[in-house]
Formats: sequence, structure tokens, C-alpha cells
Amino acid sequence: MCGQHGDKPGQRQRSGPAVWAAAQSQSVAGDMDANIQRHLRVMEIAAEQGVEFLLFPELSLTGYEPTMARDLAFTEDDLRLQPLKNMAQALKMITVVGGPLLSGTRSDVRIAALTFGLDGEVSVYTKQHLHSGEESVFNVGVGGAPVHLGEDRVHLAVCADFSHADHARKAASAGATLYATSVLISTAGYAKDSGLLRGYAKTHRMPVLMANHAGTTGGWQSAGRSALWADSGERVAEIEGAGEGLLIASRDGSGWAARTLAISL
Repeated sequence: MCGQHGDKPGQRQRSGPAVWAAAQSQSVAGDMDANIQRHLRVMEIAAEQGVEFLLFPELSLTGYEPTMARDLAFTEDDLRLQPLKNMAQALKMITVVGGPLLSGTRSDVRIAALTFGLDGEVSVYTKQHLHSGEESVFNVGVGGAPVHLGEDRVHLAVCADFSHADHARKAASAGATLYATSVLISTAGYAKDSGLLRGYAKTHRMPVLMANHAGTTGGWQSAGRSALWADSGERVAEIEGAGEGLLIASRDGSGWAARTLAISL
């Protein structure tokens, strides 16, 4: 995405601070068409709440389904993505979704976060660090450019990326005003992983937004509990447990204000 200061053509005119959201969504295993429709509905709900940046979980378009990933993999210009691109542009809401991306041949599949921008542009971030076992299906990615929203500079991460402290450090050093990570974190792993994210927020004075799956995917039971940590390390808000919902937040000179909203699709 091309970063500009001030309002770009088509950008929402803002009377107050930017509004950010993590979508804690449930994916239908292997059904990209159904998941796109679910994403569109979440986007509509988020826009009704004034959201300008919406983050979905890791592999949200297919579910976390490594055994299906090569058959489900798509390119960034896949026509099925057009409704998401159109919706992001119509709603004037930057939207980040996850999926298995073909980066050449069928054997080169990467875990990607695709950002749909305000002018119909699409930018790609690919996961740089794989969990044990993922390398049997996925190739290591190369990251991607930060996402700009007005004066804000958002650096993306996909799940295991943040388990490497250098990833968050580099984002902070590059001037990130928000570290936004799409994840699948299980109940058993939540305490450790949320502790890392809280620590990055405090150490680097960098707010951290995390979007987790709403329920079971790929045989894993997600913890849910999508969250936002302020640059003090304080947890600003967290969705209570699993289940579909939105965490919505904005920040002004006096600090963060956040709320959660249960959704039913």
C-alpha cells in the first residue's frame, strides 16, 4: 500500500481519531467462498461501528487447514477476492485477511496477510517464521511493507513471526505506531503468547493488536481472547473467551478507548 500523509482520494474524512478493530472470526474449513461471504458481513458490521482498519486472523479465508492448503492456495489477483477489494474501497476501510498464497508454482505456497486498501490496491505480507510442521506445506515468506493510515504506520505479523523477538524489534525500529498480528493461538498457548505481545508493547513503547480465531480450526481449539495492549504494556481490551466478535479501539491524546462487540453471522 502506498503511504500518504493527509487524506488520499476516497479516504474517509475523519472528525476524530482513527478507529481500529480486530475481527475474531470463525472460518468454515476449506470453503473460501463461504468465508468470503462471512468476511464481507464482518466488514459491514465493522464499518457501522466506524472502523477504519480491520484485522482478521491467520488463514481466515480458508481456516487453518495445512492439509488442504495447496489445493486451496490462490494468487493475489484471484477473481474471488474482488468482492473484498470492492467492499474495502466502498467502506473506506483498510482490511487485512489471511490465506494460503501461491508465489509461483503449486509447490510454492506461503501463509499470507493480504491488505485491501482504500483505492482498490492490494498489498501482500508473507509469514517469515513457520511453526514446526508448517514447513512440510508452506515456504518461508519475506514479510512486506507497512500499512499506512494517515499518520499511522502499521507493521504486520502472522502468528509465529512474533515468537521471534527480533521481528517486533525491527518493526519498532522502523517507526511502527501499531504492531498488528493475525494468529491462531490455542488455549494452552495463550498465556505464553499473550505475555510476549504484552512485553513487546511495553519494551518498544508500541501498541499491539492481535486477532485470533473464534473457535476450532484445523483440529486446534482457539483461545479467542483477541486483544489490544497499549504502549505501556497495559491490556486495553480483550474479547472474553472464544466466539465471534469485534474488538474496536481508538486513541487520542488522553489514551486508548476500546470496547468489544459480540457478532452473530
